[in-house]
Amino acid sequence: MFGRLFGRKQPDLPQFDLSKFGVDMHSHLIPGIDDGSQSMDETIAMLAKFESFGYKKIVTTPHIMSDYYRNTPEIILGGLEKVKVAMKEHNLSIELEAAAEYYFDETLLKKLEEKEKLLTFGDNYVLFEFSFHSEPSQIDRLYFEFLSQNYKPVLAHFERYAFTLGSVDRAAQWRDMGINIQMNFNSLNGHYGPEVKKQAQLLVDEKLVDFVATDCHRMDHLMILELNLRSSYIHKLADLPLKNTLLL
Repeated sequence: MFGRLFGRKQPDLPQFDLSKFGVDMHSHLIPGIDDGSQSMDETIAMLAKFESFGYKKIVTTPHIMSDYYRNTPEIILGGLEKVKVAMKEHNLSIELEAAAEYYFDETLLKKLEEKEKLLTFGDNYVLFEFSFHSEPSQIDRLYFEFLSQNYKPVLAHFERYAFTLGSVDRAAQWRDMGINIQMNFNSLNGHYGPEVKKQAQLLVDEKLVDFVATDCHRMDHLMILELNLRSSYIHKLADLPLKNTLLL
């Protein structure tokens, strides 16, 4: 009687073991160069948390944006070396690499047209993002340049773009072209809002995710993830043929 009226309580799922994903390939951990970590202490604390989750490797990806974060490979790789020194001092064994998160503006196309070497990870993967609020022009041109130069493009947090909300058709279309789709863990728990949560769940349901990552900017992002490791959608991710472990 009561079961019919109120529904049966779903059994609690076990806390998901993040070590199954092996590598986090989108984060902002180099202190003081973008909107991520602002101190070495903060960076070390976040890396220690990643290690406690069971991750083997982190690929940190500072922003490169012409208007705000004018990072260069030299700035990023120099910052990486400083973090590695601090990691050794704190006896952290997790592996750390650096690439970049390229914002799609006029400077990115210029870099590609001039054959400037981009910061990549794994087998020539390159992480990039769009404006959250408006659809950029020349997307097809960007993809042509990436693919013709043998990059493997990874579109950051597809689920967060306002111009794609409500449909994952473009994710399917772009994947068919050779674009990889990355999703943020915390999109699944509503951290970025209910519309983004719904879009993230749809990506999982339609099996349109290639990489999953924290997009960690601060410790809060990791704590929120930890609180949601019993989520059914976190567990569903484990059934997808994700490429994270290929980066080990």
